[in-house]
Amino acid sequence: MAEPRLRKVAWARNQAEAELIQGLLREHGVPSVERRERGFDVPDFLAAGPRAILVAEQAFERAREVLDVEPLDSEDDALDAEVRAGERTPLLRMVAALITVVLLIGFLVSALYALTG
Repeated sequence: MAEPRLRKVAWARNQAEAELIQGLLREHGVPSVERRERGFDVPDFLAAGPRAILVAEQAFERAREVLDVEPLDSEDDALDAEVRAGERTPLLRMVAALITVVLLIGFLVSALYALTG
């Protein structure tokens, strides 16, 4: 007997979120499988790292209805990969750079004050 073809219906940021999504699907009679995303399939990550939620092809439409989500296409998968890889977080990088600059200036001012005082 051939195994059913699985389709990605959602993704989660970590194992706890994945289990929540799977619980929602299970309550509505939709069986699902959780799979670590590529690059995060290292056992040392334990519960951390993104997970894909997969359902059988026949249950895909029902799972989308339960989760009230739009279908994930290849463009969405590419965007998900960019977000998880940190390539779509320019605001976060700008904030981190600003905090670093402020801390550096504070350190320099306090060092100058200690030297002159």
